[in-house]
Amino acid sequence: MGTVLGMLFCEKKIPVRIWGYDHQQLAQIAQARENKKFLPGYKLPENLIFEPEDTKIMSGADLIVSAVPCQFTRSIWTRLKNQAPEGVPIVSVAKGVENDTLLCPTQILTETLNLPDNTRLVVLSGPTIADELARKLPATACAAAIDEELAEQVQYTFSVPWFRVYTNTDVIGVELAGAMKNIIAIAAGIIDGIGAGDNAKAALLTRGLAEISRLGIACGARPETFAGLTGLGDLVTTCISPKGRNRSFGERIGKGLNTEQAQGVTESVVEGIATCKSVVALAKRYGVEMPITKAVYDVLFKNKPVQKAIEDLMKRRLKAE
Repeated sequence: MGTVLGMLFCEKKIPVRIWGYDHQQLAQIAQARENKKFLPGYKLPENLIFEPEDTKIMSGADLIVSAVPCQFTRSIWTRLKNQAPEGVPIVSVAKGVENDTLLCPTQILTETLNLPDNTRLVVLSGPTIADELARKLPATACAAAIDEELAEQVQYTFSVPWFRVYTNTDVIGVELAGAMKNIIAIAAGIIDGIGAGDNAKAALLTRGLAEISRLGIACGARPETFAGLTGLGDLVTTCISPKGRNRSFGERIGKGLNTEQAQGVTESVVEGIATCKSVVALAKRYGVEMPITKAVYDVLFKNKPVQKAIEDLMKRRLKAE
């Protein structure tokens, strides 16, 4: 996603620099003009600059985009916090919940950077498969911030003819929706892997959205957020896209691989695995029932057979919708 957004800025003639924790990998991308590891097949613009030095990457920046996977956000920003210019907005595109603290990305940034509040932070989230954005296929997203004016500035900065950005002020709802849908996407992949059919997937998405919404509301999010782009929209995309990392991981689980084997097939971070642990803990904290999430957790971390997990879900006490 960081690479794609860099390409988008170049398209708008906005000067942009990309940093990475692995200097050697960054040099390879710069030389090849292609991110062969995470976004293969797309030539990068010549005006996209790669800057390996911590002390230089944010110098003179008007806007910073944090495209670091959630579980690594704290360590990376601990490394970079002394380089972050005071007052410069940070846009987070990470989706997840930190395992030890149960914090979302902007909450991690607020804590790590010792910010008095999160008014300079923005979340950019939605149904945004990076490969499709690189192909300039029509897509939408949401810029969420407590400061509405800042959200609008980010909206205009990121909007291009093929990428329409809306605004929102429900930061916690947008972040939790983006994180939790990855767990449901793993379940969707499992359904694909075992060939359970479209009826099962429709039920999964519907009931999955119900339990995502329950926990989100308990955490202070607005109900309507989960019916929007970052809730239902992102959930649908992640559960049906053949390129989705979480759905593809789940499909390998459904076909008989264990968690370690299924994860080892890809070099990309499958955020839903770690997020599943966090969300189970959050659900326990708030007393929220999340049967699908718990079933995925049991399959991934308790070696529960997939068919047994599905049977137990189907045999739960009957109730009103």
